[in-house]
Amino acid sequence: MAESTDARDEEMPELSDEEEDEEQWLEEEEEEEEEAAVSCLFCDRSLSSVPATLQHCTAEHHINLVDVIRKHSLDDYGYIKMINFIRSKKCDASCLTGLSDGPLPWESEDFLRPVLQDDPLLQTDPEELCDSQGSGVSACPSSGAGSHDALLQRAQAAEERARQSEEALSRAMDDLHKLKLLAQGLVLNAATGRAGNLGTVAELREDEDEAYFGSYGHYGIHEEMLKDKVRTESYRDFMYRNPDVFRDKVVLDVGCGTGILAMFAARAGAKMVIAVDQSEIIYQAMDIVRANQLEDKITLIKGRIEDISLPVEKVDIIISEWMGYFLLFESMLDSVLYARDLYLADGGSVYPDLCNISLAAVGDTQRHQDRIAFWDDVYGFNMACMKKAVVPEAVVEVVKADSLISEPAVIQTLDCNRVCLSELEFASDFCLKITNTTECTVLW
Repeated sequence: MAESTDARDEEMPELSDEEEDEEQWLEEEEEEEEEAAVSCLFCDRSLSSVPATLQHCTAEHHINLVDVIRKHSLDDYGYIKMINFIRSKKCDASCLTGLSDGPLPWESEDFLRPVLQDDPLLQTDPEELCDSQGSGVSACPSSGAGSHDALLQRAQAAEERARQSEEALSRAMDDLHKLKLLAQGLVLNAATGRAGNLGTVAELREDEDEAYFGSYGHYGIHEEMLKDKVRTESYRDFMYRNPDVFRDKVVLDVGCGTGILAMFAARAGAKMVIAVDQSEIIYQAMDIVRANQLEDKITLIKGRIEDISLPVEKVDIIISEWMGYFLLFESMLDSVLYARDLYLADGGSVYPDLCNISLAAVGDTQRHQDRIAFWDDVYGFNMACMKKAVVPEAVVEVVKADSLISEPAVIQTLDCNRVCLSELEFASDFCLKITNTTECTVLW
């Protein structure tokens, strides 16, 4: 790093004295302005200076450009557009005097392109034109102390604009650097992340994100969840049997789907329920809420909880049916934890609050034959190599109770009010107490 700094120092030209620079700049400025010929905006005549051109326009064409600048409050860009508009359209001076306060005819960005190269009028500061005419000072100074003071003021104004631009550029560079570090972090995390975190919603790429939420836009999956009586009635019974927990509380339902949990909470006594879902099912949920006359208590919002703003600062309760297969696979727990950390009030709670992950041994030789041994002979061909891919792959199935050959063992307990996202990746030792002597074909 020191070497590159030294190299830059070597390449940096020696700067001249500040007073010498200012005097030289003023001299060059005066020479350029004295030599530059200015073409009139409305005729073919060439004038010796910008002030002479403005005076000519006023005397011959009856248009005071400074009045036009003031009337329409033109900034630098507006002034440049006006000059280029007049030159490109070759319009008459009368077209400027009749302009209304509405949109100006030179609003297009196309008029930022110069019609005349090195046009002196484009190199003139409109603010200085207005100030000079108002104070009686010539916009393009001649000689003497007045000339020096005007040019010095112009230089100071230009220096201030340059300073502000440098500050804005510095802020933009800082922001760019932060974004670069963020992008690098995301790439590195994606590259080093383990398979255990690939199912969490916050880790999904944009296309996967759309697919994930898109799947919940289909009605079949919601019908399947609602017909899961054990799960749905467990939520209902908890809320209906604990009215003191929900009475007059503000409740947030993360991933509300059809709104069933939100409606349970409303009937359990909540004074306000905010239901959030990213998928298209939210529109059906709105109709369902209205059909049950609960629109005065339930507010539905479409979007990811990470991307939206709630109409309240804090909520008392967060409810969600976030569980995935094996609890965490493709679950929404990370979104629930995000909502908890951002919106849950002190003393509030997330429900369900405690969750267990359990394992049990299964001995089902017929299922093992159908799924694993099947590859030994497929229509007379040996495909046993497929077992290496099939065995590690998880399968979602309903297991027969008589096929269990061990007592279940809890391998992890999650407290949704305290667990951190990093704790969702874990390794756990376990021991299974076998209750039946047979071959163990799978862990369930």
